[in-house]
Amino acid sequence: MRTNSLGRQIPYAGERPLYNGEFALVPDARKAAPRIRSAVPGQHKVVHGIEEAVKAAGVRSGMTLSFHHHLREGDLVLNQVVDACARLGITDLTIAATSIFGVHAPLCEHIRQGVVTGIEANYITGPVGDAISGALLARPAVLRTHGGRVRAIEAGDLHIDVAFMAAPSADAAGNMNGIHGPSACGSLGYAVADANYADCVVAVTDNLVPYPLCAVTIPQSLVDIVAVVDKIGDPQGIVAGSIRVTRHPMGLLLAQNVARVVEALDMLKPGLSLQTGAGGASLASASFLARRMKQENIQGSFGLGGISSFFVSMLEEGLFTTLFDTQDFDAEAIRSLGQNPLHQETDCGTYANPHNSGAIVNYLDVVVLGATEIDTAMNVNVTTASDGRIIGGSGGHSDAAAGAKLTIVVTTSTRARLPVVRPEVTTVSTPGESIDVVVTERGIAPNPRRPGLMHKLEAAGLPAKHIEQICREVLDACGRPESLRKTDKVVALNEYRDGSVIDVVRQVN
Repeated sequence: MRTNSLGRQIPYAGERPLYNGEFALVPDARKAAPRIRSAVPGQHKVVHGIEEAVKAAGVRSGMTLSFHHHLREGDLVLNQVVDACARLGITDLTIAATSIFGVHAPLCEHIRQGVVTGIEANYITGPVGDAISGALLARPAVLRTHGGRVRAIEAGDLHIDVAFMAAPSADAAGNMNGIHGPSACGSLGYAVADANYADCVVAVTDNLVPYPLCAVTIPQSLVDIVAVVDKIGDPQGIVAGSIRVTRHPMGLLLAQNVARVVEALDMLKPGLSLQTGAGGASLASASFLARRMKQENIQGSFGLGGISSFFVSMLEEGLFTTLFDTQDFDAEAIRSLGQNPLHQETDCGTYANPHNSGAIVNYLDVVVLGATEIDTAMNVNVTTASDGRIIGGSGGHSDAAAGAKLTIVVTTSTRARLPVVRPEVTTVSTPGESIDVVVTERGIAPNPRRPGLMHKLEAAGLPAKHIEQICREVLDACGRPESLRKTDKVVALNEYRDGSVIDVVRQVN
């Protein structure tokens, strides 16, 4: 049993190093080499149907198949591919999806049958998360950050045999984009690393257009096969349930206080760069900041991350000079990406990979994020519920938290009578050293590692408190949380963005 610098006991990590600080792990290596491709004049790439694509790609038992999540709850491609593999007798597959949602519940039966034995993803929710939590998967899952996944691919830690890419629009040569077609999803930023490094790339499309496709995200030079199918997904599923601006009075109060914190800490100024999480209060905080920017005649530099209609409005009103877009949360964002040259499609590595010459997150002024739990050391959990079940993952949480000048976590102090602010989180997703301020309805807690913040918050008339005091109030109201009944079996490794192990998830008993 080893222990990392956060005091988390890691019974199993394979060859991976343990977390020892935000920027402690400095790479000394070269990128993995992708396969060299070649094609002769007149070579045809188009096949019809998923099963023909699986055969043409040479998928065999034991391979790693990758998928992107831009269609979210509307995605059909992952299920179609794994179903085809099962019919063909292919087993022992590792699924390296950027995210897994409730729509991917059919994976559970494939896990039971041994068709899928490994999963590596940045975010997992729904029945697949429950299956992993219950130790149904043959091998521990690997949970990474958005930037950490690109790092793993480029370092050779995650080798992809075949990448199956949902392509809302593609031509016969394999050029593809996400802004056109009946299943338009906008940016394909999470698929770019897979296209560059996978041994074989399959574009799966329900919208084959005449050559050449205009507005190319992934070029024909990286694509080996074009699979034409009836439907790649339901575009209504692009807007996931969590991507809603809160209308609850408590959530609006929290969002308003976030804006006040930004102003109190001297970050509301020309050139402001901003990212918010997908939670209701986080998104609502952007609208309050926009109001203050208008009042003060402030133009920011850029908005970043998953883009919603709120960021599009801020761009079109001149509150930002540009948007960097890795994924789109609604139809308005998709429209803007296709029409506005100031709205830039951005690959995930440029967004958040810690091992390049400067990810965009390093240039963030402010990021506003949510939390499932947060403890008195400011560690944040967005991976598991308080009962230990996998319900999400870091995604870009710890990437943006590490890069931004000011990282704000906004959350209610309790949820369904359970303490959110607590002595120790169930699972560490983002380390406390990355967090600057926690905003709750019981008070606003600056990180004690940041001397001077408490005084600035108090001077602005904000209800500043120590995080320990908020925690005591929560425990007085809710009682101390019961110890979880878990086995010693590790069902998932939680990697920090640099590839070190920040925590593990154990089997729920």
